Amino acid sequence: MGRVTVVGAGVVGLSAAHELARGGHQVSVVADREATDSVSGVAAAIWFPHDVDHSGDVLESAAVTYRRLAELARDPRTGVRLRAGTVMSRRDDVDTSWTRAVPHTEPVAAGVLPDGASGIRCTVPLVETGVYLRWLREATAARGVVFRTAGFGSVGDVLRHDDGDVLVVAAGLRSAALFGDDDVSFPIRGQVVRLANPGLTEWITDDDNPGGLTYVVPRRDDVVCGGTGDVGSWDERVDPEVEAAILRRVTELVPELAGQPVLSRATGLRPGRAGVRVEAVAGYDRPVYACYGHGGAGFTLSWGDAARIAAMVGPGTFRGTGPGEDQYEAEAS
Repeated sequence: MGRVTVVGAGVVGLSAAHELARGGHQVSVVADREATDSVSGVAAAIWFPHDVDHSGDVLESAAVTYRRLAELARDPRTGVRLRAGTVMSRRDDVDTSWTRAVPHTEPVAAGVLPDGASGIRCTVPLVETGVYLRWLREATAARGVVFRTAGFGSVGDVLRHDDGDVLVVAAGLRSAALFGDDDVSFPIRGQVVRLANPGLTEWITDDDNPGGLTYVVPRRDDVVCGGTGDVGSWDERVDPEVEAAILRRVTELVPELAGQPVLSRATGLRPGRAGVRVEAVAGYDRPVYACYGHGGAGFTLSWGDAARIAAMVGPGTFRGTGPGEDQYEAEAS
């Protein structure tokens, strides 16, 4: 089982391809679009298990990914930074199980947040999506992974046209259609607007905002402001009214954003599912593995679930490396 085909070139697919190649397999990635053109390119990409259940496997994958991203943050070329911020809540029954995956958290002091709100401060990895996805693709290619552009209608269709020994389906929302898993998978529409950064460095999330999901994520040159979590919506158009509502909420939460120019705007469909699916799938003429349903936590679970897939597939025997491989190993160790 030395040749592995990964369907999907978003953050999860690329991470899986990287770890499979690292484990000694000859890997090819097949996708109908580049990572930067997928929902991975739209994401605010702050580490947090959003829109997924907080099961033991999910939190373990989140913790693995936290550690890996923290290592990568030592190299500015990766586009990963460790940034402090606040997870805000307006409910008494909020799920804080995610804190087990973070090295240190502390409650926000009284009087800092709006009346009736509480918060947890922590430092987490923040990913500059454009920079990181390009870096990840290059690091994956440096391990000998090859890339092909193609689209398929089902897993069976992929297998008929592919001569690999193993197939890994990590194509985000598209994975459900390939497996015929639409009854438990669904889109979660997200819309963001990116503003010029007036000098902000700390992020804040407010999932319980009465006006809707709200977050402010400052990056190097902009601030990603969101958002929406429209379950079941396939609409990828930018809605001006939704954008206006987002801007009202974020400027109320962070007044420094008032009057900042809009740099760009985007929508994306997060791959929602009743539960994250990382498992072997029976019924095919060769080993097939699923790795999808990550909701709004693709970046948060990427390295952990990639490691789980690599462990399921097992070791290979190919040890070819490309330019920059030794350097990557030194930086990641």
